[in-house]
Formats: sequence, structure tokens, C-alpha cells
Amino acid sequence: MLLENVSAISTPIGVGGVAIIRISGDSPLSVAEKMFRPSGKIAVKDFEPYRMYVGEIDGGDFTDFGMCVYFKAPKSYTGEEMVEFHCHGGTAITRGILRRTFALGCKPAGRGEFTKRAFLNGKLSLSSCEGLIDMINSESEGEVKAGYYLYRERLTREIRGLQDKLKECLSLIDAGIDFPEEGVEEADAEKIYLSVAGVKTKADELAATFTRGRKIKNGVKVAIVGKPNTGKSSLLNALISSDKAIVSPIAGTTRDAVEGTLIHGGVRFELSDTAGIRSSSDGIEAEGINRSRRILDACDIALVVLDGTRELDAEDEEILALSEGKARLVVNNKRDAEGYRYRKCDMEVSAKTGENLSALIDAVSEKVFDGKVDLSGEVISEERHFYALKAASDALSAALDAIKNMPLDAAAVDITAAWETLGEITGETASESIIDDIFSRFCVGK
Repeated sequence: MLLENVSAISTPIGVGGVAIIRISGDSPLSVAEKMFRPSGKIAVKDFEPYRMYVGEIDGGDFTDFGMCVYFKAPKSYTGEEMVEFHCHGGTAITRGILRRTFALGCKPAGRGEFTKRAFLNGKLSLSSCEGLIDMINSESEGEVKAGYYLYRERLTREIRGLQDKLKECLSLIDAGIDFPEEGVEEADAEKIYLSVAGVKTKADELAATFTRGRKIKNGVKVAIVGKPNTGKSSLLNALISSDKAIVSPIAGTTRDAVEGTLIHGGVRFELSDTAGIRSSSDGIEAEGINRSRRILDACDIALVVLDGTRELDAEDEEILALSEGKARLVVNNKRDAEGYRYRKCDMEVSAKTGENLSALIDAVSEKVFDGKVDLSGEVISEERHFYALKAASDALSAALDAIKNMPLDAAAVDITAAWETLGEITGETASESIIDDIFSRFCVGK
């Protein structure tokens, strides 16, 4: 499917060594003929695909010296004819060349325009496109790997394999409907049941990886909670190796959450140093305390920080009660200080000296991921995929019940529903609103 020529800058705007202006559509080479003057004897119309040519690029009011490459359909990123100009980086140069493409009839590309065309032309599945934007936006090794699993069509192959099995079941059922005098043999009915059950099991297995995948993609939310002056801010600063949180002996200094990021084992951990939880008549501090409670409710794991130089009091007990039932580690801080005393806890640390902080980070990771995190495994990291798998599983449960207790054509309705729901993941049956929402997350130029 060929569309009108669109163009965009595919590299970040600003000063740089090289910038790329990309054109895709039905005739980008005709635009290049008017804009590019090769240094050699080969005319633009005779360019060999996938080869860089050196020459002058017409920017309208100026000329730049750079390169041009032609990608022949359908062996291009978008599946259409494509041309790229590789010019010197710089705001004026790139925008001038882009404006020249507009003057020659190109339309400005929208967000994710080139990747959307790749999807529409069958070059990428919808889940692969989601993996690509996840990789572009990734901040940790784990996020890259989770996105790459999608981008390289591994999930798509899994899903299409499940759809093929469901299609085989529907073919057997259809044969019984078309030739009722023969009916569906008992052996075939058993085969259908086992196949549907197998697809449901695989869908459930994939859905079960979402909890881990979500944390890898979005980062692990860690709330550092405790009463004032237990050393929460010092702990945050020590963990992220930065003086981001203000440290003071005055209780109530932290009035709002202070956040910091830590990459550990390829996973991003988002740490929030919260206001000390206690009763307060100060309106601003009270609002900070309320926010601390909300952060505690929403976190993946809480570090409950206790002051190892003081006896536990009612405020400590209240915070321990608030975090009861959540994933948490009770941390006894100030192990370096005079008057330190041991109490039952998960970890003894010193935010001041750094003692046991490495072990604390390991313990947080193991607690969140039920052991050492495995970044090599296949995980579902998109919420959309998770709900599609759950919906497909529910439909398959109904199909299994129908196979046992009703005519097989009744099961076909639920099997078809499961097939269509799985197709939403790959994009085969996804609605236009879902497609538009996914590509709105892209930048212009990709």
C-alpha cells in the first residue's frame, strides 16, 4: 500500500555531527532528483538501492555537502519507496532541507508516521511497533530486552501459533456443521478439547509474566518510609550516590516526596523519600504526610526505616502497621552511631558509612522479583497484551465448558472470540482507536 510522500527529521533537533531527513511514499526518488547533485557520474534516478552516494544537498537558500541513500520497496523500513538525506547536524541545516522537501510536495510526517506505514504495509506487527517505542524510551537494560522481545516479533510468533491452533479447531467444527450426517467424530472432539486447553494454558502462562514484565518496563516503585529523623533522606542519597534530598536534624524537613533513580541488575528502581509519617498540625507538612501514605499504598516495595539509636515508639508501630501485608523490608539504620542497638529487622545498615547498602539493594530486588531477576526470559510488559490474554483465556474457558456440555457449534462462538482477542495483540483485529493510541506515543521522524 503506497501513500503520498511524507518527510521528517529522524534525528534529534540540535547541534550534532550528522542529521537524517527521511522521505517515504510512492515517489521520493523524484524529490531527491530535484534536491541532490551527486559528486559522481551516476544520476539520482539510476541510484543503486541501499548504497550511500556523496554529493550536494539543496536546502533552498543554501547547499550542504552530505550523502543520499535510496531504499527500494518493499525492502525498506516502511515497505514503500524511501530516500534519506544524511546532512551535517544543526538546527538551520536540517530544518532548511526539510522545508525544501515540503516545497517539492512532501507532507509533514506525523508522530510515528514511518512506523505506522511499516505496520500498515505488513512490515511490522502492532506488538512489534510497541516494542520499538519501548526500546526507544528505555532507561535500563531490562527495558531494552523487554522491548526487543516484542520488536523482534517473538510474541507475535507465539500468538499466531496459538491462533493457528484455534483455527484448526474451528475447521474441524465447521466440517461437522457442513456435513451433519457425518458429524464430528469423538476422537476429533477430544482433539479439539485438548487443543483449546493447551492454548488456554499457554495464554495463562504468558499473562502470568506480566507482573514481572510491568516492573521491568515501568521500573520498581520503592517507597522509603518512616517517622522523621530516622535517616530516610540520607538513605536515598546514599543509594543513588547524590545529595538530592535535604538532610537535617530538624524533624519535618522533608515535606514532599523526593525521588531518585537507581539502576541495579539491569532494572530501574524509582525511589521515593517520603515525608516522615506522624501527626502534624502544620498544614504543609500534613499534606506531605498524606502524600507519603499514597506513595506507600502505590509502591511495589516499602523500605521501613527505623532509627537504631532509639527505642520504638507509637509512630514507628503505626508505620509498621500501615505497611503490614505489603512487600517490605524493615531497615534498622544508623548502625555506625553511638548507642545503636539491634532489633528484629530485615537489614541493618548505615546510610552514613554505606555499610550493607549493596546487600540492601540486592534484597530489594530479590523481594520484588521472588529471587534473582531474569532478563533473558520472555515477559509480557504491555498492559494491553495482558488484558487481551486474560480475555482470551476467559473465552477459552467458556469454550471448554461448551465442548463438554453443549453442541460443538456453540463452542465455536467462544473459540472465535478468543482468536479475535489474540489478534488484537498482533494488530490483526485491533481497532483504529487502539492503533492511533499506540502511534501517538512515538516521536515525529520514527
